This record gives sequence, C-alpha cells and structure tokens, in this order.
Amino acid sequence: MDQEHISGDGEGAGRRRFLALATGAAATAAGLAAVAGCANGDAGKRDGADGAGTGESPAPSGPPGKKEGPHGFDVRAENARPGNADWQVSKAGPARAIEGFADRVSVLPGESFGLHVSTTAPRFTVSAYRMGWYGGARARLVWRSEALPGVRQPDHTVEASTRTVRTRWARSTTVETKDWPEGCYLLRLDAQGGEGQRFVPVTVRSAATAGRTVVVNAVATWQAYNRWGGYGSYDGPSGGYASRALAVTFDRPYEYDDGAGLFLVYEAPLLALAERLGIPLAYTTTTDVAREKRLLEGAAAVLSLGHDEYWSPEQRAHVTAARDAGTNIAILGANCCYRRIRLEASELGPDRTVVCYKSSYAQDPGFKRGHPATVDFRSAPGADPESSLLGVIYDGYPVDAPYVVTNPGHWLFEGTGAKAGDSYPHLVGVEYDKVNTGFTTPRPIEILAHSPVVCEGRPSHQDTAYYTTPSGAAVFATGTMRWVEALDAKGDGRSGTNHGLDARSGALTTRVTENLLRVFAAGPAGRTRAAQDNVKAVYGG
Repeated sequence: MDQEHISGDGEGAGRRRFLALATGAAATAAGLAAVAGCANGDAGKRDGADGAGTGESPAPSGPPGKKEGPHGFDVRAENARPGNADWQVSKAGPARAIEGFADRVSVLPGESFGLHVSTTAPRFTVSAYRMGWYGGARARLVWRSEALPGVRQPDHTVEASTRTVRTRWARSTTVETKDWPEGCYLLRLDAQGGEGQRFVPVTVRSAATAGRTVVVNAVATWQAYNRWGGYGSYDGPSGGYASRALAVTFDRPYEYDDGAGLFLVYEAPLLALAERLGIPLAYTTTTDVAREKRLLEGAAAVLSLGHDEYWSPEQRAHVTAARDAGTNIAILGANCCYRRIRLEASELGPDRTVVCYKSSYAQDPGFKRGHPATVDFRSAPGADPESSLLGVIYDGYPVDAPYVVTNPGHWLFEGTGAKAGDSYPHLVGVEYDKVNTGFTTPRPIEILAHSPVVCEGRPSHQDTAYYTTPSGAAVFATGTMRWVEALDAKGDGRSGTNHGLDARSGALTTRVTENLLRVFAAGPAGRTRAAQDNVKAVYGG
C-alpha cells in the first residue's frame, strides 16, 4: 500500500478543518478553514468533542483485592471530596484579554513552576483545579492565588529558520504545589473585572507507576496542533503546508479550547471514568515517558488517550519495553504513534520544543547530526510502522460511519447487550485505524469490530483489535478517534452534540472501557484472556 501522504496545502488546510470539527463554532470563529482530504495514510485531518455530561452511574467497585502502590494515593478518597462544578471558562472575553503558560509541562508533588501571564487587566487570579470525577462535577478546586498584578507582555516573535513562535514573557508568579495530589490540572486565569478567562494545563506527575494504570497526557500532540501566534505543525498564517512551523514550543499559551489544549476534547472524559472506577492511577505526560527510561517499570497498564499522534523514538521504546515486561497497553483513539519527533530544550528548560520536519527532514540540522528523521514512523528513512506496537495502523481521514460489532462474545463486550452486526452511528470518525497485515502486525490478534467506511470514494474498514504477547501483556486499540468523546454521549443524537453520537454509543463505550480498565488494572491480561486470532475469518484469504 502506498503510504505517502498528501503534501502541499492539503495537509495544513485539512488539519484546520479537523480543529473546526472539534470545536464547532468556536474554531470557526478563530478562523479555521474547512477543507477536506483523505488518503490511506495521512491527509488533512481532524475531529473532536464538546460538552461534558455528568449523569454517569454511581461508581462501581474496582478490581477485588487491588491496593494502591507504595507511592500511590487513594483515588477513591480523593474523588469522594466535594467537587467544584464552576471550574469551566464561562467568560472567555476578547482574544488577548488574558492568557498564559507554565514553564514546566509537569512537576512532581511539592515542586514549583513558573506561570507566565499576559493580560490587559490590572490584576488577575489563578485557580488550580484537579480534574477527575468528583461525583460528576469533574474538578476540585485545590488552590487559589491572591490577586496578582497584570501586565501586557511583549508581542511574540517568529524564528525565521523554523517559524517557531517565541514569547520570552517574564514570569508572573511562582506556583507551589505543596499538598497538591497527583493528577491532571487546569489552572484558570481570571482577569479582574470579568474581562476574560483562560486555562493553563499542568500535570502533577507520579514519581512511580508500579501496580498502577498510567494516564498519559499527550502534550506533544497538543502542542503540534497549537496555532497560537499563527504557526503550528501543519500551517502558518497563509494556511499553506509550506508555511508550517518545523519546531513548536511549550513557551506559549494554547490557542485551542480556551487554553486547555486537546485535554478537554480527548482526555477529560476518560479521566473522569477511570477516577470514578477508583482503580489505582498514576499520571504523567508523553515528554516524561520519553525522558525517564524506568518510569513505566511495573505499571499495570498504560493508557494512550484519544489523540496521541506525536511520539519520540524514546517514548516508543519505553512503551514497547513496558509491554514486553507485561504491562498492558490501551490505545483509546486513532492515529496514535504516527509522527516521529525530537524533543529539544527551549530557553525555559529541557524538552520544551517539539521538532517535526516531516517531508523536509533532510533540512533538519538534527538529522544532519545523526538523529532519526522526524518523519512519519512508517516512512523512510528508518521506517518502523506503528502497527508493530499498536496492532492496528492508521488508514485515513475523514470518515463518519457506524461502528459495527462483529465479535460480541468477547469479554470486552460483557454487559453491553451488543449482538453481531449491531451498529452505532457516527462512532467511527473522523480518523480511523485498521488491522493490515501488509505491515508488521503482532499475532495472535483478535478483531472485535469491523466497520465498513468509505473515505472520499475509497472503500475500507475500521477495526477495533486486541492482541496478546508472550510477556502476558495485552494491547487494545479502539481504532476510532471518537471513542473518548463517546463516553459523554447522551440523548438521541439529534442535537448534533458530540457529532451526533447518542446514548447507545455512550453506554457501549462506557461499559467496554470499564471492562477494559478493571481487567487491565489487575495485571497482565493476556495470561487469563489470550487473544484468539480471527484475521483470516474477518478479512478472508
């Protein structure tokens, strides 16, 4: 299969279309165009979610006899504390009323980080919300600052050689995290006088993950899609692929979703579900997994959430090593582990620049020095298709298709009531993966859903797949980017919220994810639930 991707202006415009689909009117208002593209590889992309329902059922029990690890904390006790349902941005205000970024992507509990804020207001406050379940409130206020002096920081600059946006803003305040529990945080900036609000995401990461299920915030992908300052990894102000940034930095606010990056779209619903279950959890980011070789040692499972496209070779090696040592892996999205990146330092610290030259890799000074080419993993030089880890491989964009259950007797479908051939409208989208044995594919692999799709005239299939390994680890991949979004789906879908996903899709994905998380939290799932290879039965030949 030809895996070359659409180049020229198609990719940048298509990625803007993806963000427009993700945020609806908000993205359109931000000037994101709507141009489609489909290829059996990349193309323009994108999709997402909105809304965050809170009507889930009471928390069921977790795995019997499962205890928190020695470095863990009590997820159940934390989520039994009163939540704060008023955590959302309700008054975003003008584009530059207030915005900011943290000079650390993640910190250990008790460490401090700097907050760099620009505002037109004379004063502002910072409220730190730990995101989770909290009885449906989805967040708890952990800390709030006093009123701080506000300043309008200098305009950004753009580095000519890489089109990297630089801010060089002064530090506005130092935030201490003493007594902050591990977890995923959104800091809400509130400009005095109601002039505006914005988020700043920060992860209070776990020092160890043994015995726990690891939630990995896909921060490199958040940054690749960030067009704050006019440039992201797909295009620049002209909208053309040739004007894209070749390197993007965390030293700037997120333009997307009121500053939250891709967290609210692709990660928060899964986080709420996992915390509601009360299984032992650990928290980290893609950059931490890349940096710390032993971070995943002994982890029960690792969760890649809805949109986790940009990986460094180090991150991939460490996740693969964890799998080969018995750690379960769950890919709860699509188009995962697709772009090969390099992490470099910025002026504010290490691993704060995401380098991805893509088709221009030969121009990359790092490549000339001997680093791997920052191209798609499946592309030369150094081709290593993502399927060798995931079991599935990215197949195209854009699609909007029903999800078709083909293996309802599988343990992951227990309690769903699903029957063979049952169809769930809109659950396959906007990107999808499939099992394709033309690429390296671990065996035995079991296909659970096999959904027909047509991607701009090209017939294909989406697959949900499960494989097991000699180490006992199991790997599950949903094969659709809308899986996490569907966890919040309510009603009959006619309102158009969550891309028309309905309560049936919400119930199916929620129960399958609960089954998955409980079993994966208990240890190497392949030892008791080995995959039964059915590729020939599904695809024939």
